[in-house]
Amino acid sequence: MKSNSLPLVIFPLLLIHFHQSVALLEPATLDESYATSPMASQPPESDVKQFIHTSCQSTLYQDLCFNSLIFYANTIQHDSARLTRIAIKISLTRAKNMANYISYLSSQADSGGEPTTKSALHDCYALFGDAVDQMRDSLKQMQQLNGSGGSLRFQMSNVQTWLSAAMTNEDTCSDGLSDVPNLVIKENVMDRVNKAMHVTSNALALVNKFVAQVVKP
Repeated sequence: MKSNSLPLVIFPLLLIHFHQSVALLEPATLDESYATSPMASQPPESDVKQFIHTSCQSTLYQDLCFNSLIFYANTIQHDSARLTRIAIKISLTRAKNMANYISYLSSQADSGGEPTTKSALHDCYALFGDAVDQMRDSLKQMQQLNGSGGSLRFQMSNVQTWLSAAMTNEDTCSDGLSDVPNLVIKENVMDRVNKAMHVTSNALALVNKFVAQVVKP
């Protein structure tokens, strides 16, 4: 009897394809025009690590936060704005990779997958596409901060709103996968979606911390 679900044998290939595409941003792609020059005076490495560690204490997934940000220690230095921007960029990269991965699975499902699975994957792809756009808007606003008082409060509110919306879209994708009958797809994609949500949650927590520092009541 012919199965309507994706063959299990394709999933090792899918995983290889995914792992090849999920590398976090390399330092050269951060495009921080104000990044510290190698010749500039820099604080001791231990001080920067402590700064990142302390900043990550405001997040739910502290080890993930530290391990993802320490790679950019030379750029972050003791700058909370840079740290926050990089955290959003890491989340954006993860969301882009997830959108690509779900798109690949969706194209496979379209060639003979079970209808509920196809529908859930299509929905997830659209939701992650929206999340990517929202994270881009959030990052762009962070890169263009200016002014103070009410103006700065409004700008940071935009950053928070867009990043929160992105996380909601990721969560909605996860919820939509709950009825997928193909357990291989369901468990694999939900696991990766949850990890993407953890990265976004950390970015939002760091944004909130930054807001508390720079926006006066």
